[in-house]
Amino acid sequence: MTRFRRTATAAAALAFTAAATAVLGFAGPASAHVTVNPKEATQGGYARLAFRVPNESDTASTTKLEVTLPAEAPVGSVSTMPVPGWTVAMEKRKVDPPIEVHGSQLTEAVSKITWTATGDAAVKPGQFQEFPVSMGPLPQVDTMIFKILQTYSDGNISRWIEPPTPGAEEPEHPAPVLTLAPAAAPAGSAAPTAAGTAVASPDDDDDDEGNGLAVGLGVAGLVAGLAGLVLGGLAFARSRREPVVKA
Repeated sequence: MTRFRRTATAAAALAFTAAATAVLGFAGPASAHVTVNPKEATQGGYARLAFRVPNESDTASTTKLEVTLPAEAPVGSVSTMPVPGWTVAMEKRKVDPPIEVHGSQLTEAVSKITWTATGDAAVKPGQFQEFPVSMGPLPQVDTMIFKILQTYSDGNISRWIEPPTPGAEEPEHPAPVLTLAPAAAPAGSAAPTAAGTAVASPDDDDDDEGNGLAVGLGVAGLVAGLAGLVLGGLAFARSRREPVVKA
């Protein structure tokens, strides 16, 4: 009887697991997709990004990765970090108006980056690989959407090209999105006045009042001294003009 109960319990657990997998989609590899990390950066700055690529196939390996940069948000400088066993190639396109980078006007920008595996470097089932990139100055836009093609050794291609829709569920093959925040204002920066001069602080006003008071007292003392000398001189002159009375 005990063995029968254990068998029944195990069968029920297996049935529940199968039902959960079918209803909720718990199958591991199917839920993974290509992402960009970190997911946030600053407008006008430089960022070190990594495209994280999981292998979703049970039988084939990832042999090529193609990353297309958004045409509406060109970047002047793009460089890649070597990935062992992978070659990298970049494609460029003309941009108008030009992009300013360190005082230079660039008329071309990188439009696509392609990594290709050599030898035994392909991303095998159950593995993932990161492809680091440095780029900047980042454009003055809210987001950058990277459309990506992931090619497998059996010829299948996963197209991570669907942009997200605000308020909607995540698409089946979402494109990686980099969110760009405005650059923060420099700390301690003072707002200029209309005449372009610095605004006096309350301490400066106190110092000016103290200096004015001291000057005023000094002038008053000088005036009082001069008045005393004048009165003394008049009294002396008067005493000399008056006749001396003899007894």
